[in-house]
Amino acid sequence: MSLDALQEVWFTLNQNRLRTFLTAFGVFWGIFMLVLLLGVGQGLKNGIEQSFSSDVRTSMWISSNKTSLPYRGLPQGRHIKLQESDVDFLKNQFPEINIIAAEEPLGSNFRADIYVTYGQYSGSFSVLGAGANYFKIKKSQNYHYGRRLNDLDEADARKVVVIGTKVAERLFGNEYNPIGHQIAINGVSVKIVGVFYDSGWEGRMSERIYMPLAAFQKTFGKGQNIGSIAVVPHSDVDNVALSERILGMLKERHKISPQDNTALRLFDLAKETEEINNTFTGIGLFLWFVGLGTLMAGIVGISNIMIISVKERTREIGIRKALGAHPRQIIYTILSESLLVTLIAGYVGLVLSVGLLELYNWMTNEYGIELPYFSHPEVDVHIAIVALLILVCVGTVAGLVPAWQAARISPIEAMREET
Repeated sequence: MSLDALQEVWFTLNQNRLRTFLTAFGVFWGIFMLVLLLGVGQGLKNGIEQSFSSDVRTSMWISSNKTSLPYRGLPQGRHIKLQESDVDFLKNQFPEINIIAAEEPLGSNFRADIYVTYGQYSGSFSVLGAGANYFKIKKSQNYHYGRRLNDLDEADARKVVVIGTKVAERLFGNEYNPIGHQIAINGVSVKIVGVFYDSGWEGRMSERIYMPLAAFQKTFGKGQNIGSIAVVPHSDVDNVALSERILGMLKERHKISPQDNTALRLFDLAKETEEINNTFTGIGLFLWFVGLGTLMAGIVGISNIMIISVKERTREIGIRKALGAHPRQIIYTILSESLLVTLIAGYVGLVLSVGLLELYNWMTNEYGIELPYFSHPEVDVHIAIVALLILVCVGTVAGLVPAWQAARISPIEAMREET
């Protein structure tokens, strides 16, 4: 577009400022709400995904409970206890397994109920024994200080621990590095070698303390019992089929009825992740529908206003055609007005919506604000590009009908209509 043409379009729009503003506001609001809704939807998805903790997304967790059915002369109500030997058994029986590890809680697996002290400071936290390869599954834990537990810690049964950030804050304060210090777990001293943050359960997984399973069993007299077995299959393995076979083998090994669905429990993180992704795909489509619906209202508004504008400028358009203006020039002029309004209003809406999301992220990071199941709302750059393309299409579609009507105006009819 030449400078003269741009000045002409700007002059025309400036003649009706209020009408131009109201027309532009419809497009601004449409793109603003579209991007904002998509950003909020992504924030919800991020928050839900963080609640799954730092575990590998294809992991499966097996735990035991009481039997609900009698089997082979054994009564119902037997409490099944998984053994460390079950880990070796599954590893040998299923070559589809990539990583397998054991976990044993000192107290409850879901409550912070173990008394831990450091000097005059104390608190109740979850304490767990972690077997070999355990931290290959907890691969997304973020370590602020020190290191993870490793194979040598397990092989040598070292009395060392890694603690969550919530534990460190309670016992040592926010800024203090506790690496190398000793804490007492139920009166037993252990050395800290790492401090981690785990976002699972809205950050409550950072209230945990992990100890090598071998040292854990010797120190607290747990024998070979374990609370859970974590399994990560190879990438080309069907989790559902593998989980059914694993449960079947364990039921046979522990003399559990095949129809008993309560004695062994399996949590398939891959299945849960897929369900969450499917849910948010549906939510995303709904948000697109709402946002585009709002944007469509802006399109209709621009189209109607441009039709009115063409009606008011009938004489002007007739004179132009009488002086030799080609219909394509008339269409170009009307479309230019529509596109200019759309692009300016849409760009402002896009920038403000992205800016609002970034402002929220900055405030939450600066002031430590945390909302449950909502984290870091953002808009992907591809969505921003799609939004800009939508703006161009919106401006073109909105101006097509009035531009076509303007191109069909007869100079003689135009002169007659004004007189």
